Amino acid sequence: MCLAARTAPKARGLDFLEFAILKGDEILKLSAKMKEIGEREDNYTFRRDSENIKKAPLIVLIGTKKQTIGLKYCSYCGFANCAENEKAGATCAYNTGDLGIAIGSAVSVAIDRRVDNRVMYSVGRAAVDMRLMGKDVAIAYGIPLSATAKNPFFDRPASGG
Repeated sequence: MCLAARTAPKARGLDFLEFAILKGDEILKLSAKMKEIGEREDNYTFRRDSENIKKAPLIVLIGTKKQTIGLKYCSYCGFANCAENEKAGATCAYNTGDLGIAIGSAVSVAIDRRVDNRVMYSVGRAAVDMRLMGKDVAIAYGIPLSATAKNPFFDRPASGG
């Protein structure tokens, strides 16, 4: 999965991706952080997902550093060019686009091997807060994996109400 994400197409061929694979106690620590965020922010999704990821023997984390790609004109980020984006400390649109393409490549590998998975922003947000992929990773997603009779990451309660 990480190899597929690494070799996925990227803007200008620049690679700002980082990866981590969690298991065992690492997942429990991440779960605790997610629960903490859920309680602090009164966010049901984080609380629900903090329990849900405990059913995963492995979690793949894929994240990106915030870095512009040096274009003179683009404005997809809301600024005229990369230099203005950098002054504002904004996120380059290509960072998130490349991350999405990489995640799609990664989950396609899992799907091709019939491994149950789900892309979760809540897992990635907690991982970024914990700096599990280093201090420079600003945006990440987590992909919990499971090989059981039923995918534990779907058919979950949609809200806390």
